[in-house]
Amino acid sequence: MICPACGHDNLPGAETCEVCLWDLMDLDLPAPRAGLQKHLLEDTLSRLPLAHPVSVSRHDPVSTAIAAMKQHRVGCALVVEGEKLVGILTERDVLLKLTEPGLDLHRIPVDRVMTHDPVTLSEQDTLAVTLHQMSLGGFRHLPVVTGDGRPRGVVSVKDIFRYIFSLCR
Repeated sequence: MICPACGHDNLPGAETCEVCLWDLMDLDLPAPRAGLQKHLLEDTLSRLPLAHPVSVSRHDPVSTAIAAMKQHRVGCALVVEGEKLVGILTERDVLLKLTEPGLDLHRIPVDRVMTHDPVTLSEQDTLAVTLHQMSLGGFRHLPVVTGDGRPRGVVSVKDIFRYIFSLCR
């Protein structure tokens, strides 16, 4: 990495120039150029219209959560205890964890099927961070929470694509 102050060719990943001690930390960060790349790196989730999340209790039967998801036409329900997020129940959880024949979904609590302590985002996270987290975990939905852990909404891959499409108009 070439030091912009003295021109010394430092080892890749060096934090400071070996010759003049110039701070090189910010040189490795991707700089948004323009267009979509700029939006992905700079636009935060606060720019997306996050709908109020569908919430259920960990003690509710899975059938209640599925009915709420179906009624609101969403792919997940946030599981809250008091005002704090404790889990998420997704379509995938239902499909993969409730496959035994004869299960009574009115008797199985959400707590047995949900994903505990899910990965979360804040409204200050960028679209790039969001897509990265979704890619790493194979998620289609991620909860967006406030600083004290209260659910603010859910962001889906579909929400991000809608936003990106709106930029192209």
